[in-house]
Amino acid sequence: MLRELSIRNLAVIEYVSVKFHDGFHVLTGETGAGKSILIDALSLVVGGRGASEMVRYGCDKAEIEAMFELPASHPVWYTLKSFGIHASPEEGLVIRRELSVQGKSISRVNGHIVTLSMLREAGECLVNIHGQHEHQSLLRTEKHLEWLDSYAGDTVAATLESYRAVYREFDRARSQLKEIEDTSRQNMQMLDLYRFQIEEIASARLKPGEDESLAEEKQKLMYAVKRRDSASEAYSLLHGGKGLDAVSRAVNRISDIRDYDPTVINPLLEQLQSAFYQLEDAVFQLRDYRDNVDSDPERLAYIDDRLDMIYSLKRKYGETIPDILSYLANIQSETDKIENRDEHLVRLQAERDRLFAEALVLGLYLSEQRRIAADQLAVAIESELRGLQMERTKFYVQLQQAGDGEHYKLHSNGIDEAAFLFAPNPGEPMKPISKIASGGEMSRIMLALKTIFASIDEVPVLVFDEVDTGVSGRAAQAIAEKMSRLSSQCQVFSITHLPQVACMADHHYEIKKTIVADRTSTMVTEMSSATRIEELARMLGGVEVTEKTRHHAQEMLDLAYKQKGA
Repeated sequence: MLRELSIRNLAVIEYVSVKFHDGFHVLTGETGAGKSILIDALSLVVGGRGASEMVRYGCDKAEIEAMFELPASHPVWYTLKSFGIHASPEEGLVIRRELSVQGKSISRVNGHIVTLSMLREAGECLVNIHGQHEHQSLLRTEKHLEWLDSYAGDTVAATLESYRAVYREFDRARSQLKEIEDTSRQNMQMLDLYRFQIEEIASARLKPGEDESLAEEKQKLMYAVKRRDSASEAYSLLHGGKGLDAVSRAVNRISDIRDYDPTVINPLLEQLQSAFYQLEDAVFQLRDYRDNVDSDPERLAYIDDRLDMIYSLKRKYGETIPDILSYLANIQSETDKIENRDEHLVRLQAERDRLFAEALVLGLYLSEQRRIAADQLAVAIESELRGLQMERTKFYVQLQQAGDGEHYKLHSNGIDEAAFLFAPNPGEPMKPISKIASGGEMSRIMLALKTIFASIDEVPVLVFDEVDTGVSGRAAQAIAEKMSRLSSQCQVFSITHLPQVACMADHHYEIKKTIVADRTSTMVTEMSSATRIEELARMLGGVEVTEKTRHHAQEMLDLAYKQKGA
């Protein structure tokens, strides 16, 4: 739920901080008082478009901050985790949006800077805003199939997932087939080049790590003389220079006196003996090393030539030998496709046709499931519309299978195209909602849909911006009652000019414009019972509030409390 909204320097609002509750909220006030600015602020918080003109005149930036309280199971936490933001449901969710006068925007979620697209993705989990002229998902036919699948739930979701797995394979085979057909001429021109490159790389008989081992061997061969001379001199000093003999004689002399002072002499004797054996071993190793040092000019020349060839291949085909071998495998595969183009075409055509048939079976089954769900959705919406004083309205979900009538056309969501059709009066044909629904009818249809889908999409905050425009009387009362019932599933906000809607709210906020020091500013105040009666009386009677309108306002509130069971 939205618990608090703070706004600073946005349009005519200097500073406003409002706390919200569970249930149904209404925002009322004179025309031009700034009611829609609150909705604009909430839209900015969830990733809506901002403009520098929205910053209050004379200020550097506008700041909006919202605090949400959400259960640990809410999908927004998984969305944030995918962004690398680890937030705790126990601490709540705080979103901050800054909009500078230069048009720059900075967004933060729990202190982490996020991009606008990330904020918008998270915001879709938090708030749905519906305005008088803003029914995109209802008017956009391409969204209707998504609405239907959401209503159908797990049954359709499982079949759709299976279908999409096969469709992805079908689309891959189809793309590969088209690629071979489209690039055949170009590939024939590339064939000679590929053959030359394959011959050049294959004839080199490269082995991973070969360049490193050759470079190491080259280093040894280049300094073979120096290595042998140094080892020989060291050997002569230790062996021919009587180094070992001197140590041996020292051991013998110390052994002669060991019995006279064993405590001191024995440890010294052990050290000398150990040093003699180690030195003797080192001398023998030096001799072997000297004898095995090989100066081979021919081998060195071969290594130079081999490394030059490897470096030449690296410049052409890859930075390392594994890269070169990978490139070789790729062009061998491409060469095979070109040389055996017809065989590949036949194989891919067969694979495409097999996958098409498999996907079509799943698509037809998916279509049957959708037809059942479409009929159920139509019944549910007509039931909701009857409660909104549209008793004779007929609603129909039209499912058409994509294609030319003889062949089915597959797409990522199956073979169906959905459209919501509507007949407001008996005897009229079904037509798309956008073509025949009035503003008041559109508002009620949208409210009926949101009532059905509120428990499915898990969006905790629904905002209706004057969606009751164009309705009055019993229809207005029905909308108010529907919003009130809807608020038991989620938090509902409504900007309204209708007293029938305002009296049904659990919480009533007055939006009022004031002038201080020749500057206009908007204030938001949560109303008490007494001030609420005054506001309802104003909405009923206009500028002049009389005892009669106050009495009428009190009566409306009493009836609303009674109807809600309060």
